[in-house]
Amino acid sequence: MPIWNTRDDHLREAIESILNQTYEDFEFLILNDSPDNTALGDIVASYADERILYTVNEKNLGISRSRNRLLKAARGEYVAIFDHDDISEPERLQRQVEYLDANPEVGVLGVGMREYSSGKIVIQPENDTEIRLGLMWGCMVSHSAAMVRRDLLERHGICYEERFTPSEDYALWCRLIPHTRFHNLPDVLFNYRVHASNTSKRMEEQMTVATYAVRAFAATDNPELYNEYLMRAEHVTRVRLFGFLPLLKIVRSGIRIKVYLFDHILLYAAKKVIKMPSKG
Repeated sequence: MPIWNTRDDHLREAIESILNQTYEDFEFLILNDSPDNTALGDIVASYADERILYTVNEKNLGISRSRNRLLKAARGEYVAIFDHDDISEPERLQRQVEYLDANPEVGVLGVGMREYSSGKIVIQPENDTEIRLGLMWGCMVSHSAAMVRRDLLERHGICYEERFTPSEDYALWCRLIPHTRFHNLPDVLFNYRVHASNTSKRMEEQMTVATYAVRAFAATDNPELYNEYLMRAEHVTRVRLFGFLPLLKIVRSGIRIKVYLFDHILLYAAKKVIKMPSKG
């Protein structure tokens, strides 16, 4: 768990949600990337639990380099990723460990999530095929609720890439596509916070640019998967008169394009040619 100028109450809730897990055999690595904020160390030190291993960066390294430092320090068979302002349900680690123990072909495992304030539940695709196809568009495994096999990352020399920050998590999954299978447990075992200081809020423009860059290499590295995604994905564009009256609905699905008048009357249908991305 990397921390950076974390709110006191959020940090305490995050730490306690891990220390109160039903699965107890773990090391809890906490890395402070805001070295001038010594109060965070005081909060961590208030928990007299020998499983906590607390370190501080000498200077601010940023999220990707901090995550890599944590990966290098990890000694466990599995790495449970966690963010400093979220809350894990008590059975999260146990359920993930049990699944990975029983399914050695799966290297990345996510869970269902609940937005802390609104109660909105987010369930990602469960099976490997749907997750892989979804990765051609976006992050189909919640990074801060994921568990990964550590040796999988080490064997293939895969880590967080600073050039894709703040979409370094999405890039990590895409680098792993050729090497393992993915799965999401449907059970809600994780609570995430949405607030103005979230990385996705503070760095929205950078995240958009980085996401496009990740999609580009993912398509180039996985051309067959990308082609299948294009064949199956459906994208809808609407044209409205005066900004609100529905006029045209354009549906692109696979190699087909259909245009509807007033959402229902088919005006036009055609096939398009798909150009595959080339390697190199």
